[in-house]
Amino acid sequence: MADLGNLDDQDYPAFTTGQAAKMLGVQEAFLRSLDTANLVRPHRSEGGHRRYSRRQLTLVVRLREQLDDGHTLAAAARIIGLQDQLTDTQNQLADAENTITDLRAQLDQR
Repeated sequence: MADLGNLDDQDYPAFTTGQAAKMLGVQEAFLRSLDTANLVRPHRSEGGHRRYSRRQLTLVVRLREQLDDGHTLAAAARIIGLQDQLTDTQNQLADAENTITDLRAQLDQR
């Protein structure tokens, strides 16, 4: 029986360069250029072939969208980095607000 444990793993390197390029509608050379620029570093198989995870494919799509909007590759990477930092900060703020709410409720019960 096949091992299906990695189906939900966002970081499992499941896709070859050709598969990734076809799914995303980009050229294989574009994926290789992202690797060369150290923006998307795919896993390498024992034979040295690139293998992309779903998380990496999502990043490629985000980079492609920024490039399509006219940004340079460096600017696209910076924009995505800042977007991710903002999301992380918003999540931390929401967690802190939930903690404050819980603490207030505990104080009100006393």
